Parts: sequence; structure tokens; C-alpha cells
Amino acid sequence: MPDATHSGLIASALAANLCLMADANQPPPNPLISGLHFRGNLPHLKKEGAAYFVTFRLADSLPAHEVARLKHERRVILEQGRAAKSPLTWHEEQQLLAWYCDKVEALLDAGHGACWLSKPEIADLVTGALKHFHGQRYELRAWVVMPNHVHAVVWPMPGNTLSGVLHSWKSFSANSANRLLRHITQSFWQRESFDHWIRDDDEHARLVAYVENNPVKAGFCQQPEDWKWSSAYERRQPS
Repeated sequence: MPDATHSGLIASALAANLCLMADANQPPPNPLISGLHFRGNLPHLKKEGAAYFVTFRLADSLPAHEVARLKHERRVILEQGRAAKSPLTWHEEQQLLAWYCDKVEALLDAGHGACWLSKPEIADLVTGALKHFHGQRYELRAWVVMPNHVHAVVWPMPGNTLSGVLHSWKSFSANSANRLLRHITQSFWQRESFDHWIRDDDEHARLVAYVENNPVKAGFCQQPEDWKWSSAYERRQPS
């Protein structure tokens, strides 16, 4: 997702991280496995053994003025949250997550940038990267490759971190795609990715549906299983 985020994720992340660190007799957890850490502007909350909804996008997928507007909206929401000094309820957090996802999805589905992932050979390449270590380093429970971004629901297996999984996907696919496109120094992916720790089975089911319905919502097909570069399409295929 883009460089902006919302107060629901930040507020809950901060609260959860304080709980994780409450016992001073325990060594601080590795924030890449359990806890809160930042890469650039986005907060990333991790919980050991959790599954995640993740999004990463092409470097040119959002116009600079849209990024600036989203950053401003984020800043306003953060300032309001700090002034209130009141943690969000779970329902409020879910509402803000839905608001954030829909807002960003509409911008991404508008098709800004070169949309390199609309080229079948590039989409195939990214699809291969996503699936390569499925069952070895992670379980890939849902995924879709759109023209300028990727969504996935993924569970890192013990001994693996979400950060490591994302780095592997993005590094391999960027290098391979740039060779295919004959780009030498051009950035392929936006440096940061968006990730959200999935709390329960209901949220897991909702986010799997959200991922697989993205091509339908964008108007590219009528049914999720019609989109070739998705888990819905693969489930439909005979084994």
C-alpha cells in the first residue's frame, strides 16, 4: 500500500507493543517476529505465529500529489488520536482498516504509472516469485497480481519472518523484471510495503475475499477465478 497509513493500525500497534514489553524481566522481543518496528514512515506490528495481509506496489503507482495528500490526512488523524488519548476499540480499528484499504485501492485501481504488471510475462514472473517457497518458508493463503500492485495473505512458517519473505519476493522479482524490461537503475517496487496482522478467522476470511475480489472490483473480470494471476484462478484449475 502507499506511504500513508491510518491511526487505527498505529494506535493498536503502539498499545500491543507496550503490552509485549510490559514485563521488564523478559528480554525485549525481536520486533521482526513480535512487536512494533518502523521502516521509513510505516509502522509494522508483528505477532509470532500470525498470518498477515500484505500489499506492495510499483514505485510509480501513485502520483506524488496523491501521496502528499494521504500523508496529510494521516498526520491529521494521528494528531486527533494523540489529543484524545483514547485507544481505539477493535470495531473502530476494523472500520479504519476498511476505510484505508478502500481509499488506497481506488487510487491503485485507477491505473497510475507504467503498470508493468499488466504485461503477462512480468505478471507470470511475480506470480512465480510469490509461489516459489510456498510450503517451505510460508503458506500463501491468498494472492493476486494486479497491474500496479500485489496483495497477499501469508503465514510465515516458524524460523521465517514476514520481512524476510517480502524482501525475497520483491528483490527477486525486481531484479528479474528490470532485466526483462531492460531497465538498469530504475526502481521497480515502492521501498515500503503495507502489512496488517490478522487477528482471527473471521478477519482472515474477509481479507482472503478482499484479495481475490480485487480484479472484479477493478472491473477486469466478472468472477475472481477468471483472473489468471490469482489464487482464485489456481483453485479452479484441475490438479
